[in-house]
Amino acid sequence: MDIAPPLPAGLAGTTPVTVLWRPGCPYCAMLLRGLTRTGLVFDRIDIWEHPDAAAWVRTVADGNETVPTVRIAAAATGDRPSGGDVDAAVALINPSPRAVLDAVARLAPDALPAPVPTRGTGPIARLTGRFRGRQDRGRGSAGPR
Repeated sequence: MDIAPPLPAGLAGTTPVTVLWRPGCPYCAMLLRGLTRTGLVFDRIDIWEHPDAAAWVRTVADGNETVPTVRIAAAATGDRPSGGDVDAAVALINPSPRAVLDAVARLAPDALPAPVPTRGTGPIARLTGRFRGRQDRGRGSAGPR
């Protein structure tokens, strides 16, 4: 991952994660849906509505308008160079939600969503308990139907 240039003026959002996408792109839809399910807060920029964003994507994607492209800005730490407009960030081209979360964990860990409890008595546990199906009846998950 190389250091990504800053987004064009007026396009930088309020979060460290920005997804550049376009309507009708199935890969964009899958990534947006996957990131939304994780609870990650991110900005979205439609490259068809913002020609400057499309140009930015071309600069990081070897001249192609490959979307989704995700820009993740590093959190301000004492290790970053001081002074000036230094903006440590990376660009991920057509990443999986897992790759985005891994990069966020390295660069801006404070932006990670809170973990969702999977066991216990909360609403998620009650919901998953309802759908255990056959394995609760002693046949296991690979038992005959």
